[in-house]
Amino acid sequence: CKGGKMMKGLLLKDLYMAKSNILVTIVSLIVLGFGLSVLLEASALLVLAPPCATTAVFISITSDANSKWSKNVITMPVSRSQIIGEKFILYIILSVLGIIAALIPCGVLAIFGAEISLASLLLYGSIGVSATLFSGCFSIPCAYFFDPDKSQIVFIMSFLASTGIIVALVLLINLFIPVKGNILLPFNIVLIIAAIFFFISHKIAVMAYQEKDIIDKSQYESEKQL
Repeated sequence: CKGGKMMKGLLLKDLYMAKSNILVTIVSLIVLGFGLSVLLEASALLVLAPPCATTAVFISITSDANSKWSKNVITMPVSRSQIIGEKFILYIILSVLGIIAALIPCGVLAIFGAEISLASLLLYGSIGVSATLFSGCFSIPCAYFFDPDKSQIVFIMSFLASTGIIVALVLLINLFIPVKGNILLPFNIVLIIAAIFFFISHKIAVMAYQEKDIIDKSQYESEKQL
């Protein structure tokens, strides 16, 4: 359908613009995974890999603002929900690439005899994805509410805040479900909560973009008259 083609086109645009950043990040994560295996369990990289891989989203948002693309898109047959939705989809795609990048050294090391348990992969993966979703649900809407140039700084602050949120939620869940002896369950509950917040944040980001869109439209019409 037409909407699907537009969404695909927006994704391809952002992936093309950030391809070098994505490639460098993925390769760096793979190398870091092998390096971490000397000091820590390689699967621990799953905590950092998904959020690190998503930085290209904020490069894209900053680039759109600096190139005035957000003003040009006003004339395109694409809804504001699709424009914001594409950023969220890109965020998820890059998170998955980060997970894959973290799993590559784990798989190679396992082949050569390193002890990597499925439980640790699931635990670290759950923590990493939860932190990524919480970070995104704060930082992506903020990129449209505030100055896009500061979006990466906001993301870093959001990631640090998300770790505190995860700890607080796990402690809260521990009051009802003992974490000891069943450590995966509370972190999986946190993951579900993070996914819900991420979905809600999409609606908030659309509202923020629509407000910004009204300002951009008025500026666009003023420039046309001049």
